[in-house]
Amino acid sequence: MKRTLKLLLAFMLAAQALQGQQLVDGIAVVVGKEVILRSEIEQHMRNFLMQNRIDPQKNPEMVERIRVRTINTLVEQKLLKEQAAIDTITVDPEYVDQKVNERIQYLIQRVGSEEQLEKAFRSPMKKIRKDTRRVLEEQLLVEKVRQSRFQNIKVSRREVEQFYNQYRDSLPRLKESVDISHILKVVKPSAEAQARAYQKIDSIKALLDAGADFAKLAEAESDDPASAVRGGDLGLIGRGEFVPEFETAAFALNDGEISGIVQTQFGFHIIQMMERRGEKIHTRHILIRVAPTAEDEKRTVDELMAIRRKALEDSSFEELAVEYSDDENVKQDRGHLGVFEIDKLVVPQFKTVLEGMKPGEISMPFKTDFGYHIVKLNRHIAARPMSLEEDWQKIEQMAKNFKLEKEYRQWIDDLKKQIPIENRLDS
Repeated sequence: MKRTLKLLLAFMLAAQALQGQQLVDGIAVVVGKEVILRSEIEQHMRNFLMQNRIDPQKNPEMVERIRVRTINTLVEQKLLKEQAAIDTITVDPEYVDQKVNERIQYLIQRVGSEEQLEKAFRSPMKKIRKDTRRVLEEQLLVEKVRQSRFQNIKVSRREVEQFYNQYRDSLPRLKESVDISHILKVVKPSAEAQARAYQKIDSIKALLDAGADFAKLAEAESDDPASAVRGGDLGLIGRGEFVPEFETAAFALNDGEISGIVQTQFGFHIIQMMERRGEKIHTRHILIRVAPTAEDEKRTVDELMAIRRKALEDSSFEELAVEYSDDENVKQDRGHLGVFEIDKLVVPQFKTVLEGMKPGEISMPFKTDFGYHIVKLNRHIAARPMSLEEDWQKIEQMAKNFKLEKEYRQWIDDLKKQIPIENRLDS
């Protein structure tokens, strides 16, 4: 909490400092028919500072470097926006709306609430959303122009070899890695746990039927913490973004209508339709999760122990994974998770369990946020430099990215010669 407050104050000071440098808004740079406003530069900088948790009071030199980089980036964006008009390239407004919602939610999570976000940006949410939409729409348009120009770029075998021979000494070393497979068992609540959760959601439904305030009940009772603080509000979401059971029930509602009790993999829900906009709906919900008991967890561990014994008795780990694992990808990957650098294992429990294991060994059951696992160490790969023989695909992708960036920079230089640019920052 103290860290969040400290960062929020830093962002507010950043906004004041940036505004202090800009006494009057106006045009900073003209790129063809496009203009870059001074306020646009400051907004991009505020976004960057907030997302990267940079305190401008402690890093004034970094802020100035960010300013220069921001201006250069915006000039490039305007050049590509001019090119988009020439090529008649556009972006889907609904896709832009989706990205705006994602960005706003991300920013709210960074600072804690809508109110704190408004303080950090010194603007109401309506303006923050409008400005964010303008920024993201332009970024998505620019990316589409770039993709259309370079989507067919390829590198030959000779180009990959030349890239490797020229840059082999500066290529990153591959860190110590592991090749692993797993079997996951999700803890399934007992009938008694299901009954307790249903009784609770049923009592909440009775209160709603008697006229209780949906938002207040969601805030007090819902087991979805992200939406509970907003009175259960899930925002505007389109088809395909909910689990099927939730989506079917939600899209069947009329404005203001409250659903019956809906069961999904997350628990029991009550849904209220706030507003429908074509194929998008604005809903809120109350969720009561079905909490497994200690007995449910013990039963799951016992199941995994039995599966482990079968694997140690020469049963195929892959076949056991297909038969028993609750991992939704098991039919495609047969329990194989892949090769990972040990330092980059996302789930910390995996790193702890794999320490000291030898190739071919199978761990004891362990718990993560996904459930209980047993993991098999297929291979241990020592740290080493990249080689064409063993890492062709990685080096090929690096060579392709290098070629793409080189051609992109050349294209930007050509556009700068074709499209007039007027810098008014010093005027």
